[in-house]
Amino acid sequence: MKICVVTAFPPSRRGLNEYGFHIARELQRDPLLSVTVLADALDRDAPEDPDFSVERCWTFNALSNPTRLLQAVRECNPDVVWFNLLFSTFGDSPVAAFLGLTIPALVRMNGYYTHVTLHHLMDNIDLEDAGVRFPRLYRLAGSIATRMLLMANSVSVLLPAYRRTLMEKYRGENVHWRAHGILSARPEYPDFSRRGNPEHRIVAFGKWGTYKRLELLIEAFGIVAERMPNARLVVAGGDHPMTPGYVQSVAERWKDCATISFTGYVPEDKLPELFSTASVVVMPYTSATGSSGVAHLACEYGVPIVSADIADFREMAGDEGLAIRFYETGAPEGLAGSLLDLLNDPALQREMADQNFSAALRMTMPQIIRQYLRTFDLHQRSKVLEPMSRFRRLPGWVPSRSAIFRAAAPRWSAWM
Repeated sequence: MKICVVTAFPPSRRGLNEYGFHIARELQRDPLLSVTVLADALDRDAPEDPDFSVERCWTFNALSNPTRLLQAVRECNPDVVWFNLLFSTFGDSPVAAFLGLTIPALVRMNGYYTHVTLHHLMDNIDLEDAGVRFPRLYRLAGSIATRMLLMANSVSVLLPAYRRTLMEKYRGENVHWRAHGILSARPEYPDFSRRGNPEHRIVAFGKWGTYKRLELLIEAFGIVAERMPNARLVVAGGDHPMTPGYVQSVAERWKDCATISFTGYVPEDKLPELFSTASVVVMPYTSATGSSGVAHLACEYGVPIVSADIADFREMAGDEGLAIRFYETGAPEGLAGSLLDLLNDPALQREMADQNFSAALRMTMPQIIRQYLRTFDLHQRSKVLEPMSRFRRLPGWVPSRSAIFRAAAPRWSAWM
């Protein structure tokens, strides 16, 4: 089977580049698959990973993306075109973003099987909290774009509530719920001796500045640090594209605080050290844009999670069996209390860590990719059988065998 994966891809740092990398890496391990990544153009010179076949054929915010991607798909001529998407994957300019979201329908209309993994829904995003101007206009455009995405052959979403929305509100068909999954094939059981020894590291990871902000977290950490001198806050990750300079401004304000550190962007090979030494991962968000990649990283390394009480995260925790302590969204005292309760209770830390690691073992990347491949394989088989089923279908004027039997039954029964 020949698969094209349309995604942002490292060394690009655009949204979902890490997830796209792990999709492609897992597909590459199957000798029966041929995989080509149709990736975003880089804004700087950087070497490509020689293990992957990558074609940089679209550009963030370019209006020509539909034409260029369709041409690349035609040249590749795959059996499956798999899109790994956010609503902002193809641009933060409204027109470029909207045109990009029409590409799966365009590719399908040109005769290719298309599958979309959609990481969030516009219906569930708090646009004002995300810093979007003209939210009503965005909501309307998002509704139209969602209907365009549903014109793909099949769609996967990462929360059951999203599937219900697509099927009930948009009358979507062939919509699947699949877990986000962890990014590892074989997660290693955590080494608890590296935690709280000698300091408790509270890790916050993400792209900061919109619905993920640091002011509340730092205020809560101040309360924690007064009662636990060996606590340290590690803020990892950079700015959200809509808030350039935000992290630097916060880091400058707290540069003289020895218990708060800012790592900036964390490369893939540095993630194990960041999470393996964490006593807790904190998600101090004011809203959500879908299933949390940060929560799944915490599960991969067996780390307890403290999170704002957001509906999407509660559903994710319940559906996937994650151990998350929730605090009232927007309440620094509630966040500080949850952190102190956890850090002062080694048994609770161990229990939550074990539960999250167990959840990780149930949703490794090979398991998640296998679900997708079953869908693609089913399509391939039905495509092969389709000509045969047409050949075997009787013309309308030929009476069916069951009709002949029904007509003859009275005579047979009389004869018998």
